[in-house]
Amino acid sequence: MERVAVIGASMTQFGKRDAWIQELLAQAGEECLDDAGVDPNDVDHLLVSNMASGEFEGATGIMNALAQDLDLLPAYTQRVDQTSSSGGAGMYAAWQSVASGASDMTLLVGGEKMTHKTTEEATDVIASITHPTEYKHGLTLPSFAGLTARHYLEKFDAPRESLAKVAVKNHKNGLANPHAQFRKEVDVETVMESPIVADPLRLYDFCPITDGSAALMFCPESVAREYTDDYAIVSGVAGATDTHVVHQREDPTVMGGVVESGKQAFKMAGLTPDDVDVAELHDMFTILEFLQMEGLGFAGQGEAWELVEEGYTEMDGELPINTSGGLKSKGHPLGASGVAQGYEIYKQVVGDAGERQIDDAEVALACNVGGFGNCVITTIMEAAQ
Repeated sequence: MERVAVIGASMTQFGKRDAWIQELLAQAGEECLDDAGVDPNDVDHLLVSNMASGEFEGATGIMNALAQDLDLLPAYTQRVDQTSSSGGAGMYAAWQSVASGASDMTLLVGGEKMTHKTTEEATDVIASITHPTEYKHGLTLPSFAGLTARHYLEKFDAPRESLAKVAVKNHKNGLANPHAQFRKEVDVETVMESPIVADPLRLYDFCPITDGSAALMFCPESVAREYTDDYAIVSGVAGATDTHVVHQREDPTVMGGVVESGKQAFKMAGLTPDDVDVAELHDMFTILEFLQMEGLGFAGQGEAWELVEEGYTEMDGELPINTSGGLKSKGHPLGASGVAQGYEIYKQVVGDAGERQIDDAEVALACNVGGFGNCVITTIMEAAQ
């Protein structure tokens, strides 16, 4: 099987946008075609990662409309929905479309339009991710985050400030990302004194509601060489599913989907966690950065907070995490987030991340989480050799 390459990427401004979903998708798609130098007629498959265009805008068939807008006809189209890991699932599907030989050029575009809804309305759409058994009792994703954070802090004797330092780091990283929704620094005191949302988590422990889109171009490595010498190889990609009812998990501080998808992705790539130079983790809540670090093998169980305290995950640390600013600073337009993670790790391994560039970043990993670990996609990209 020929290796699958990524030869182009784009990302729109994240934040509150006047554009609707179709416009957001078209902007990212056009910019990705241009970045890759690919003619629309050469695209075989168009995949669109999106969780809730129907719920947010009453818009369906967005992938078919996008093919029309980008002049991609008669390319095959497909919408990929895997809740908040739709972007990662899109990367997996794009890899599959090329690796299978079904497509020699696959364009993946992820996007979501959310900010036109009130916070209550948007929260209700997002809460639909939870199992009906939990939802009818009023449990939401922030509720799970708060309960898990409290359990983690008590179980591993971790200081509350360690979570605040995740937010501080990611906001600092977001300053160097021109596409980020929040480009401002915060300090530990500001995080600790912000309003409580789900004890012990406060406002600055949560990502914002966001509009935005991102795109990636996938093709076989032999085709990539016809376009550029600077491309990335998707050397590992895997998905896994954990219990949908969170309280059924043996240990709420272990995200089984992260553990399993990480194991499979590393095995496919022939790599270990020690080989990763930079990572993008799904920090919808600060506690998730700890849980993914441990689930992926970057830290032992209950030890991620210590690495954060030591500066291990800073831009100049041993393993920079969320150089993009993460969902916390960059924003979280549901269907676009996983694709934007792919954008960041692609830029890192081809050496085109600007102020955020990590020296000698040859192996990069992205972990995109759906719900509260209900479904997870882990993707590894490497610099072309």
